[in-house]
Formats: sequence, structure tokens, C-alpha cells
Amino acid sequence: MRAERIERASLYSEVTNRIIAELEDGRLPWVQPWDSAACGCTMPQNAGTARRYSGINVLILWAEVVAKSYGSQRWLTYRQAVAAGGNVRRGEKGAVICYADRFTPKAEAEAARGEDREVRQVAFLKRFVVFNIDQCEGLPDDYIVPMVSPDPVLAIAEADALIAASGARVNIGGGEAFYSPSHDFVQVPPQAAFHEPINWYRTALHELGHWTGHTSRLDRDQKGGFGSESYAKEELVAEMAAAFTCASLGIGPTVRHSDYIASWLSVLRDDDKAIFRAASQASRASDFLLAFVGGEQ
Repeated sequence: MRAERIERASLYSEVTNRIIAELEDGRLPWVQPWDSAACGCTMPQNAGTARRYSGINVLILWAEVVAKSYGSQRWLTYRQAVAAGGNVRRGEKGAVICYADRFTPKAEAEAARGEDREVRQVAFLKRFVVFNIDQCEGLPDDYIVPMVSPDPVLAIAEADALIAASGARVNIGGGEAFYSPSHDFVQVPPQAAFHEPINWYRTALHELGHWTGHTSRLDRDQKGGFGSESYAKEELVAEMAAAFTCASLGIGPTVRHSDYIASWLSVLRDDDKAIFRAASQASRASDFLLAFVGGEQ
């Protein structure tokens, strides 16, 4: 058990330190330079199951695609590649991702029954190594067929449908974009105020990311004032939620508040689990929004 705790702590630190380094260089892991990658803007997914990765694994795999200029966002474990009739090419190095969950030890379950109390679950974090399909050979055609990004016009239509179906109160006007937790509404300037029309949708989806955190929805802490740690954490969640939602719809993610980088760095340096929690909450927020148009993460 001690070895598991050490490995878990090591993985938290490794991932957090990597993201801190990105932020210190002025790059945001959830706003990738998509035009430098060989593939389009979309969410990473497992090539065997078509299941989309979520949480921190999205940031890890996006970074790998950009760094290695892979042509696809599809990934497989070594065993999956072999089971599909293919193989990972000799000498290829995979990406380490993680799976977090909780379990109840047998002794704890028995003790809880004897003491008539709730069981205490133990958190665990397991490493997996996955390979991009560009690192494999001999895979079936349906594994390697190019991932086609949605047509930009259709992506905007889908974003419009999501906003309408959410039922969120979206007020158009003024010169600022924000979400008011106390009054539960989103405020966005008119589209004419944006140099690029697509930025209106990126902005609206960012504010809807905050909207998901209302007490009647996903119930996140939105009580912190500007400049506080809790405010920075909520902004981090909304940034990534918007990026995940945009990418799922085929809209290239962008940054709304790069001036928060110093605050985010402070949060991450103080807690190496903070980015994991924020990314997990962002995935839940994005799932919540995408469900309005039948999407899933």
C-alpha cells in the first residue's frame, strides 16, 4: 500500500510539474496550437472502443499529439493493438495516462459492518501506457481511417443548438462577458463586438462552463471574490470546460483569461492534485453541456 501511495504521489507531481512548466512558458495545455499538429481539432479517443478520454488525460494526450505531430487523436494500449491484429512498432514510446477511482478494502467493509457505520473508501490512481495509432502497424482500416473535423458551419449550428437547448438565460449586450451565480444568468456582448464571429461562441461556451457550476446543477464553489484562490480554481475549470466542449463540437479552443496564469501557477504549486480535480470537474461540466445536443465525452 505504501508503494502505491508513493507511485500515486509521483504521478500527481509528474503531471503537475509538466503543466506548471507549460504555464511558465506562457502556453496553456488546453489551448493547443492546432495548426502545428497534423490532425484536426477534436477530443482524444480510444481507437478500440471509440470512448473519449476525459479529465487530465485530455491534456496529456493533446500535448503528445502536438509535440509529436501525430495525425490522429486515436490511442490504444499495447494489448489492444495486438488484439486488433496489429502491433506497436519497435522502439516507440507511449504516453502515460491515468485512471482514478475508489475501492473498499475487504477488512474495511467488515469493520464498517461490525461498527454499523459507512465504509471508508480508498482512492487509487493507476497508470496506463497508450500509443497513438501513428505508432502502430497492421491495424484494421476502421482504426486508421482519418478523423474528420466537423464543417465549421455545422460546428456553429451545433453550438447554437446547445446554447438554445440548455435553457440558460443568456443576455446579449454590454461590453463584458460574465456569469452571475447570484442571478444565474450569462452576459455576452453582441457578435458584432467580436473581430472574429467564432470568438463569440468560444466566449459563450466559457461562460456556460461557469453556468454548470450553479448550486442547482453541478454545485461547485463559486463564492470566491475576484483574486481569491477559489475564484482562480473556478476560472481554471471554466477554461478547460470550454476547451473540451469546443473541441467536441469542432471549434478550436482558445483562452479567455490568460492574465490568470499567475494565479493558476500559485494554485498548482500549492497542491499537486489541483489540476487533476479541475480537469475532472471540467469534464463533468463539458459532459453536462454536450448532453443538451446528444454529445458525450
